[in-house]
Amino acid sequence: MILLVLSFFQKYKKQLLLPTIVVIVVIFFFINSQLRSANPTAEIIQPIPYHESSQVEESLIEYEEDTHIFVEVKGAVYKPGVYELLAGDRVLKAIELAGGYLPTSDSNGINHAQKVEDEMVIYVPVEGEETEEGINQSISPQVERANLVNINKADEMILTTLPGIGPAKAEAIIAYRDESGLFKETQDLMKVTGIGKKTYEKLESLITVK
Repeated sequence: MILLVLSFFQKYKKQLLLPTIVVIVVIFFFINSQLRSANPTAEIIQPIPYHESSQVEESLIEYEEDTHIFVEVKGAVYKPGVYELLAGDRVLKAIELAGGYLPTSDSNGINHAQKVEDEMVIYVPVEGEETEEGINQSISPQVERANLVNINKADEMILTTLPGIGPAKAEAIIAYRDESGLFKETQDLMKVTGIGKKTYEKLESLITVK
């Protein structure tokens, strides 16, 4: 039997050579495609470049500063104190957090629809209380300074008196001065990590480099 097969192959080997090669190639590609589908190439995740990650960090810091604010509620409420709210919240929300009005309160002068601001003070008088004009209204923070803060000379204690500047940012400002030299203009403050455009806009009228 084997001799017959060999004899047949020897006789027709030229005719069988091409089909045999085609069959081998087809089998090879079929096996290769199966292996690829069973072991897909892992997706490569590119790391975020350092400068982009710094921008993301600054944006997150500014976002947190702009959305979380602190308001103090005083006077004839059940729980006077400082409360954390979100930007866009109304005075009514602050009053609710403070437990609401006491029975003896006079809330006629309170604008419940007014949007709260960071460092805002809301004072609620009692009935018959004599107050200065407007004191029973919600009071927006007003920062009055006889002298501007020189960001090239101010130490950490003075820098932290600026709105939005805590100990960490004050240290970052001082570190920037030590590493990069004095600020040439107030806008250079935005080069400090964690201080972006929105934070600078709050400080622009309060600082100087001279």
